[in-house]
Amino acid sequence: MGEQQHVKFPQEVIDEYAALGVDLLALFSAGHLGNRMGVQISEASADRVVGTMPVEGNTQPYGLLHGGASAVLAETLGSIGSMLHGGSSKIAVGVDLNCTHHRGVRSGLVTGVATPVHRGRSTATYEIVITDENDKRVCTARLTCLLRDVNPGEEELIRAAN
Repeated sequence: MGEQQHVKFPQEVIDEYAALGVDLLALFSAGHLGNRMGVQISEASADRVVGTMPVEGNTQPYGLLHGGASAVLAETLGSIGSMLHGGSSKIAVGVDLNCTHHRGVRSGLVTGVATPVHRGRSTATYEIVITDENDKRVCTARLTCLLRDVNPGEEELIRAAN
């Protein structure tokens, strides 16, 4: 995730988090697991989150992209969208993830695009479509996140996470 400086955020999101002293690039990243899997976020807003992941290093014994790897990419993208929808006063916590795997991929890069299905006060649901380099659908996922208030003291945890 070393290329995170190239993520596109809406200006109002940059301003909101800068006022809190929070590093957006660190907070809205794929985290340690995503780093190990090579997930790169290129665009992030509550309306659309885009990220990529290499197939190499993320395969199952048959040499195909592991379904769990697709799930990690999907949950990462949907969670970032949910966090951006909730804003700095909310924490997004995944409560349901389902994935349908449509085709196998053996090499290259897959791209995931998360778009909102529902954005409420207490939950957000995103559909995540993962495609291969030929723009063929590999996986369709849906993630629902609970949006809960940041509790007193958690502001420091959020700042420390970055």
